[in-house]
Amino acid sequence: MAIYETEEQQLEALKSWWKENGTSTLVGLTIGIAVILGWNYRQDYKKDQANQASALYDQLLKATEIDQKDSADKLAKRLLEQFPGSNYAAFAGLFQAKLKVQAGDIAGAKEILKKIADGSDKELSHIARIRLVKLMLASGEYEQGLKVINDIDQADIEKFSDNYDELIGDLYVGLDRLDEARTSYQKALKNGFQSPLLKLKIDDLTTADKSEKVDTKK
Repeated sequence: MAIYETEEQQLEALKSWWKENGTSTLVGLTIGIAVILGWNYRQDYKKDQANQASALYDQLLKATEIDQKDSADKLAKRLLEQFPGSNYAAFAGLFQAKLKVQAGDIAGAKEILKKIADGSDKELSHIARIRLVKLMLASGEYEQGLKVINDIDQADIEKFSDNYDELIGDLYVGLDRLDEARTSYQKALKNGFQSPLLKLKIDDLTTADKSEKVDTKK
């Protein structure tokens, strides 16, 4: 602000400035305060939601530990309904899918796993997808399982690539495509995948090859 000779001139200048800018200043201040209050409210709300979800998840874990399946199922449903899209809901879904498998509801388990696999959390998505493909393997849906894996974005698969390689091998075994199965198993083994059954699976394929050769000679 310019330097004025008298206090009266300063006062008049301030009045003039306020007349021109007072309304916009008040509006700006009001909007700024509203934004800050809104942001604080949102943060408090998110924190409160996270605390509620965490508490429910803890109850779910305790119910699972003492084998209270009905309670665990109800808590999982509450998490899925009240906090959809959260990681707690996804973990609850994994628990619920497991309970459905134990109850023989394979179709219900698959639906839950498909929803989690389509979620935004990539790691949980892969965990759900791997479990889904294992259910397909157990149900004899070999081609469908291969399609699920082939549809994955390869840019997001790196951390779980060895898990998928072993699964692909299992699916190929189911389809009696043993050479392709061996290739997938060996790929996982070459990359250092620590699966206790992987070496046994490769040995089984080698034994099967030897048996076929003996039968052919006969």
